[in-house]
Amino acid sequence: MSGKVKPIAMRDAFLRRLYDAMSGDDSIFLLSADFGSPVIDLIRTDFPDRFINVGVAEQNLVNVATGLSLEGYKVFCYAIAPFITMRCFEQIRVNLALLSEVRELNVNLVGVGAGYSYVVSGPTHQCYEDLSIMRSLPNLSILSPSDHRLAADCFDFAVSNKGPKYIRFDAQILPSLDSRNDSLSQGWRRLRTGTHASLLTTGFATHTGLVVADRLASEHNISCEVIDVCRLDADIHLANVVSATEVVTLEEAFEGRGGLDAFVRSQLGGSRSVLGIGVRPRYEFELGTREELHEKVGIGPESVVQRILNWTNRMSA
Repeated sequence: MSGKVKPIAMRDAFLRRLYDAMSGDDSIFLLSADFGSPVIDLIRTDFPDRFINVGVAEQNLVNVATGLSLEGYKVFCYAIAPFITMRCFEQIRVNLALLSEVRELNVNLVGVGAGYSYVVSGPTHQCYEDLSIMRSLPNLSILSPSDHRLAADCFDFAVSNKGPKYIRFDAQILPSLDSRNDSLSQGWRRLRTGTHASLLTTGFATHTGLVVADRLASEHNISCEVIDVCRLDADIHLANVVSATEVVTLEEAFEGRGGLDAFVRSQLGGSRSVLGIGVRPRYEFELGTREELHEKVGIGPESVVQRILNWTNRMSA
């Protein structure tokens, strides 16, 4: 049962899987942009010929990774989420998205600190834009796990599937959820069943979505299914997965800026009514707990429950 699994950080689950694989696969290479962990210390010690710390130089990180991949390596690039997506966007566009049209690549960008998970660091280190930015590029897979077991599975998916990928991890330790071996291959997993509304979430927002679904059921008699979208790729098909006619998306990313809400709308093709809930599109400089910040920007459980109630009331009026 998932409740018996002791949660660990997503990055640790992923890096442990990577370390074990490097022992038997000489084609795996790890690059870091001056960002470490205890597991990376082991990798640097045990596989010094397949680890490079490029320093605070994310643009060069992508350049080096591309060259290594063209030589046949399966490359993993490890950095803080806003820096590995925004600081080097042009390199990702040209070296990975564009070049992968004509050359075979396996480069995996691993960003730690999605959403508000670096809660005390403020908006420079928080990351609300990565889904929108990376979704704008063709030929790039996006993996957005919501717990450490799915994060570990991200390694298996990344190492065995060619093409550039962006894998976003929460920096905090999150509870373990239901685990299914086919979650990444199909791109989603259903964590709750329901009939009145479908709530589609990703990353940390999945945990909020489960709280929201429980409150809607117990306090308002609204049955809401929860679908954890763990891949935001064009080849994921959600139209036959979503059971309700009223659909809500919830993401720890800017609302209405091309993230999960746009992805779900494109998947459903206008066949359902969709309410997109995300971070209000502005930057906040106040500090507080993650829960406090979430309520302030409109993605905390209280705020989400109220928005869903207001929306469903209007829909039934």
